[in-house]
Amino acid sequence: MELEELTERLGPFCGARYETDDPHVFDVVKMPGHAGFAYGFRVEVAGRVDSWFIRLPPPNVNWRGTADVLRQVEVLNALDRTFDANEVPHCSVKWSGDDLQWFGCPYFVVPWLKGDVLRLGKGEWGRELGETKLLDLGRQAMEALAKVHQMDPGETPYLGDPVPFVDDVSRWDRFYERAADPDCLKDVPLVRRKLLDRMPENVPVGIFHGDYQTANLFCSPEGQLLALIDWELTGVGATLNDVGWMVTFSDPDAWSAEGGVRPMFLDPDTLLKLYGDVIGAPLPDLGWFRALAAYKFAIITGFNLGLHRRGKRVDPTWEVTRHSMTTLINRANELLG
Repeated sequence: MELEELTERLGPFCGARYETDDPHVFDVVKMPGHAGFAYGFRVEVAGRVDSWFIRLPPPNVNWRGTADVLRQVEVLNALDRTFDANEVPHCSVKWSGDDLQWFGCPYFVVPWLKGDVLRLGKGEWGRELGETKLLDLGRQAMEALAKVHQMDPGETPYLGDPVPFVDDVSRWDRFYERAADPDCLKDVPLVRRKLLDRMPENVPVGIFHGDYQTANLFCSPEGQLLALIDWELTGVGATLNDVGWMVTFSDPDAWSAEGGVRPMFLDPDTLLKLYGDVIGAPLPDLGWFRALAAYKFAIITGFNLGLHRRGKRVDPTWEVTRHSMTTLINRANELLG
């Protein structure tokens, strides 16, 4: 949706929500990031200014899966009922719905927070925090994740049944078939077979985030975790998927130095200890979940690289990440033995 059209639609929407005929809507901006269509806006009413963040599904898609923004509402509302903001930092939904009169699609609105996602590149604010504050931030992030995983899935019936483990592997087949630079993914069939042959058993099942990594940790400049964001991939299934995902993004053996060394958060052992300290129980089959994460992101990279090169979703960062496609698959193979 173009900003001009959204601004026009936000006028009557805010008028209805604030119960006034003359809300002043301003500072309507497209928010940064890769996930969904998100915008910030401010509303002035009776001398008070409120700042909001609205999420809409992408245009011209079916409103299901990642495009079903109400799945995120389901989880955020469940977090409200289960935890206070200090236990699991998150945004509370102010307004949401599927009434098409406002935006022609489902939507939800949360407060527009002040801060930034954790950025760890050279010269970025996160790297300037220092080791002690980064360790504390890691503790906040892994403790919050562990608590999410301990939630009752009965709190989120809209998310449906648990995702079968076999689907965690096979759902990436169609993306692999459409990936650019297939030579970089030549060992995908081997790793896929190993993943299916060594399916984990008796692992914890619950609510998962689906994309738990530093880009979805929204923080204050001082290193305080303010919110876990971007719940587009949330669902019910093996919660250790989130742990494997987070650890993979801090595993130096999974990434190529070609094109520049990838900035890392805390080392895998530290992240696993911080999570395990809260769970208080063994974490079975972690190698399998780490391998699955590396396998998935290698395929995702190839798929998005193809979209970028065809001009369908231009993002030159995938040309850098492509150097790690083979490294990720090799790491997955190694973790599987």
